[in-house]
Formats: sequence, structure tokens, C-alpha cells
Amino acid sequence: MTTFALIHGGGDVGWSWHLVAAELQARGHDAVAPDLPCDDDSSTFDDYADTVVDALGDRAGDGGLVVVAHSLGGFTGPLVCERVPVDRLVLLAAMVPAPGEPPGDWWENVGYGPAVQEQAALDGGLTGNDDELVSFLHDVPSELAREALARGRDQSGTPMTPPWPLAAWPDVPTHALICRDDRFFPPALLRRVARDRLGLVADEIDGSHCVALSRPRELAERLAAYAEA
Repeated sequence: MTTFALIHGGGDVGWSWHLVAAELQARGHDAVAPDLPCDDDSSTFDDYADTVVDALGDRAGDGGLVVVAHSLGGFTGPLVCERVPVDRLVLLAAMVPAPGEPPGDWWENVGYGPAVQEQAALDGGLTGNDDELVSFLHDVPSELAREALARGRDQSGTPMTPPWPLAAWPDVPTHALICRDDRFFPPALLRRVARDRLGLVADEIDGSHCVALSRPRELAERLAAYAEA
């Protein structure tokens, strides 16, 4: 049995993982998906990582731990790997920080704006669209998408200013998994960032940025395969 620590993205909640967690549990695994204190202006990414470790409790020392970090969770996942023994880190449609990089600078440093403009020119403005149902949740069933929007929270800007605290990437086997239909982080951008910052060839899965809600079974199968590798 593997325990999966499922880390949500910015302004999100642990609920966004509930379908994936159920699929993993049906396969005999355990899953923990806490709500990070993302709407608390006093909290930093270190506090986010502490929240994950606290939610894991005794399971953090039992072995067989895979950390899965989605989107903005890419800044939290590696910090968890520095706190507890982790077998693998999976970056799911995630931001990949550079040591010492202020998270707020990531967007310009990786060329996010031009990448979105380039993809939007190809897909008629779907990428980067202001409507979250278009840019984030376009392949999520409508009722589930509405619930996701209702559960969303504010994302504090507090963690975005200080330099990311790690001096080097954790010594943990790491996978980058990108979503082919992502209209928030263009796949071409994430492929390049994974290659340039981690030396990784990214794996790919069908689905939007919110693939945990649109394709939970396929995602759970991919995560279970990483754990068994």
C-alpha cells in the first residue's frame, strides 16, 4: 500500500482530489488531501508544507509515500519532501520553482505570458480565457464544475514574495505530468520548464488543468503506476 499526499493548487481545496482519492483507495492505497491555508495572509509555503505533514501524521514515517503537487502546489511539494521520507514526487500540471526564486517572479522568468499568447492564437482565445469554465474546467461535468467554483477560495499573495526556501531540488525521484488539454498552463510551456529546470521529459495525460475532476480514474491509474515503478 502506498500513501498519496495530494496537494491542491492556488485558491483551491482538498475536495478537488476527492474523486482521485476514492479511485486510489479502491486500488488498496491511502490518500490524504488537506486544505492548505491559502486564504490566510499570515501563512507561507513553509506553513503549507507543515499542513501536509500534519495531515499525514504517523503515515509520514510508514514508508511508501508519494507526494502529488498540482499547479501552485509545485512550490509546496518539494518542501514536504524535505520534511518526511518520500518515495516519489509527482508534479501535476505544476509550477516548477528554481532555488531561491520568489514565486511571484516565476511567471515572467519562464515566459508564461508569451506562451499563453502563442497558444491562444492557435486555439482562438481558449487558452488564458477569463472564464474559468473555459480555461480551467472545460472538460469537467457541469454540475461538478459549478461545485468546484463554489468551493474555491482566495489565494493569499503572502507566499509569492519571499524567495523559495530550498537551495536545491530534493533528492527524490520526480515526475512531471502535464495535461494535453490544459488551457491555463500551455503544455508546450510545461514541457520546456520541466526540461530546462529539472532535466525531465514530461509525461502526458489527456485532460484539462482540472484533470483530477475530469479524468479521476485515468489520473489514479497513472499515479498508481508511478508508485509501483
